[in-house]
Amino acid sequence: MATNNNSNRYPSEKGRFFKGKTFILLVGLLLGAGIMVAVYKTSVYFSSDESCMMCHVHPHAEDSWKLSKHVNNGSGVKTHCVACHLPPQSDTWNHYTAKAKLGLKDVWSFMTKDSADFDWNTKSELEHAVKYIPNESCKECHQNLFPEGINQDGITAHLYYDENEKKLDLQCISCHLDAGHYNPDYKHGKLTGIPGAATATVDTSLYFKTATPVTSFTDYTEQIPGTAVAFKMVAIPGGTFKMGSTDKEPFHKADEAPVRNVTISPFFMAEVEVTWDQYWAFYGQTMSEGRTPPETVYANNSNPDVDAISGPTPPFGFPDQGWGAGDRPAITMTHYAAETFCQWLSKQTGKKYRLPTEAEWEYAARGGTETPYFFTGNPKDFSDQGFWRKFFDAKTDSISSFVIYAKNSKNRTQEPGEVKANPFGLKNMLGNVMEYCADKYDPKAYSKGGDNVTNPLITEGEEWVVRGGNYTSDAADVRSAARDYTKHDAWLKTDPQQPKSIWWYSDIRGIGFRVVCEPDPAIGAK
Repeated sequence: MATNNNSNRYPSEKGRFFKGKTFILLVGLLLGAGIMVAVYKTSVYFSSDESCMMCHVHPHAEDSWKLSKHVNNGSGVKTHCVACHLPPQSDTWNHYTAKAKLGLKDVWSFMTKDSADFDWNTKSELEHAVKYIPNESCKECHQNLFPEGINQDGITAHLYYDENEKKLDLQCISCHLDAGHYNPDYKHGKLTGIPGAATATVDTSLYFKTATPVTSFTDYTEQIPGTAVAFKMVAIPGGTFKMGSTDKEPFHKADEAPVRNVTISPFFMAEVEVTWDQYWAFYGQTMSEGRTPPETVYANNSNPDVDAISGPTPPFGFPDQGWGAGDRPAITMTHYAAETFCQWLSKQTGKKYRLPTEAEWEYAARGGTETPYFFTGNPKDFSDQGFWRKFFDAKTDSISSFVIYAKNSKNRTQEPGEVKANPFGLKNMLGNVMEYCADKYDPKAYSKGGDNVTNPLITEGEEWVVRGGNYTSDAADVRSAARDYTKHDAWLKTDPQQPKSIWWYSDIRGIGFRVVCEPDPAIGAK
């Protein structure tokens, strides 16, 4: 009996095992392995193209992906969604954290938003796409930047990328936007000819033979000889106005002060920004192949007696961004290109066309008003800036009738018919594209020259003044007094050419210009 009592007092070998640390460790390992397998299987399932399309329900994304080189190629290799839109799996932590963040965001959007309200065209533009295409993912597959068959332009571009990727934060997608989603309106490579010209029917009988004679200070429609292009010029009467803004104006900035009285002589100003029809006419008559050094071009064009003006070299890609040409504003040209256009137009018409001074621009934009905009409204009501905009939407009813800006542009320029004119009869003075001025930018320009000045022009500085804001601007930045300036080096960041282009910017799309014309003294403009 004693033996039996002793045997009951001590657990068996089997009992000790199930109660011991070894068993707990084994169960933990099995549970951990099971969880890891489950997580892995879940990750694999939600990494499939089909699972991505459960939330990304817009059909054109799938269709354009299937037509792209990532699927429709000679090798038969298919590049999957996660291969481009997530960091590579070799970067384990960043890959899975990015996957979790995007997954939660997609699920939340799928559950709380209506996909029919999404502006997919806007979401596919470079500004948005660059947030979801890590460079590391591109390089994971494209490890050889100089593959067999690459042309000289490609070699130059990839050498530039290799040397400047980190320093300039260069992004592969800036040049290869259509690699993953086919876009027929996107071109990667040097432009040949004028877009649409090869298939267009040209009736030379419609070409103007002479420019429009101007015999009085009234609106006129200019005709460019040798083309079918015409555009309206508006007579802007001279006068004195208060230039700038006070610190009481919402979103006022220091470079808009002090307010001073400026007197402006009469001038003509284009009703709308220079259109692609106008700019392509200039390009077609002056285009050069780019073999001439910039210094020679500058010397040639600065000669007042020159017969043939040297114009732009072919840009890389479609400078209209695939948005359309015609009456849309011409964009992405440099300040020098805009000045050269004015020089060419002057020779074609026998008049004196040029860029407006900053003072002329603001005088024309205000149209006789002294309020933040030439229409009724408070910038605070229209702007998306500020804490309360997280809870309440900005007003858009009145501003959208006059301005193409971030809230109504669909992330692209629009034709002038989309807006109403200002009191002087000018369209798109605010928004759509920033407009070059003849002045150099000086943040203290208004404090120089006194309180009463006539026809001021700033000629010293590094950058040029641009005015009006553009299609990406907040309402705060399209006020009549709002100032801005070129960022020359930043706007050429992805241009791989050496020397860089003097004609086209590679990294700014919302820049353009409009022309003014000086009246002949004989017509007695007032």
